[in-house]
Amino acid sequence: MTNVWFALGLTVFAGLATGVGSAIAFFARRTNYRFLSVSTGFSAGVMLYVSFVEIFYKGVDVLAEAYGDNWGRWINAASFFGGMFLVGIIDNLIPSAENPHETHAEMEIAPLRDPTAPLPDFDAVAQAGQELIHGVHDHGGHQRKLLRMGLFTALAIAIHNFPEGLATFLAALQDPSLGVAIAVAIALHNIPEGISVSVPIFYATGNREKAFTYSFLSGLVEPVGAGIAYLALRVMVGLKVGASPLK
Repeated sequence: MTNVWFALGLTVFAGLATGVGSAIAFFARRTNYRFLSVSTGFSAGVMLYVSFVEIFYKGVDVLAEAYGDNWGRWINAASFFGGMFLVGIIDNLIPSAENPHETHAEMEIAPLRDPTAPLPDFDAVAQAGQELIHGVHDHGGHQRKLLRMGLFTALAIAIHNFPEGLATFLAALQDPSLGVAIAVAIALHNIPEGISVSVPIFYATGNREKAFTYSFLSGLVEPVGAGIAYLALRVMVGLKVGASPLK
C-alpha cells in the first residue's frame, strides 16, 4: 500500500503545480519569463535524460523478455517514436490560442490580474491571420466561438495531463527515485502551463475566478490518470497493492 500511496502522492504534487502557475498569472505583478524559460528548459532536460537513460533501456529489457530480443527492440523503438509522432499531431491540431504549450505575451496576461488593463486587439490579430505581437493569439469572436474555445481548452488540458499522471504513477511504482525525478520535471513544466491554461479560459468565459478554478482543477486530471492506470493494472495483470508492475 505504501508504494501506491507514494506514487499517487507524486502525481498529485505534479498536477497541483498547474495551480501554482495559475496563481502566478493572477497575482504576480509581472510575468517572469526568465523563470518560466529556465523552469521549462530544466524540465525538458530532466525528461530527456529520464527518457533516454532510464525508461528507454528498461523498456527494451521488459519487451525483449516478453516478445524476444528482436521484436522487443522493434516494439520499443516504434512505441517511443510513435508517441512522439502522436504528441506532435495533437499539438498541431489544437489552435494556438487554446494550446497550453503556447507562451502568451505580457499584454495578453495582464487582464487576468488587473481588471483595468486593456484587452489586446484580437480583431486585428484575426484579420491579419497571424500574430501581430509575439505571443498574442486570437481570442476574439462571438459567444459561440468563445464557447468552442473553452471546450477545446478543457479537452486539450485533459489530453495533455492524463498521460502525464499515468507515466508518473507507473514510474514511481517501478522505481520511486525515478518517479520523483519525473514528478519534479512535470511539476516544473506545469507551472508555465498553468499560466497558459488560464489565459484562453479567461477570454472564453470572461470570468477570472472561473479561469483560476478551471486551471487549478485541470492539474487534478493527472492523479485521475494514475488511478485509472492502477485499476487497469489490477484488472489486466493482477497487480497487487505495493507490487511493481514490471516485476
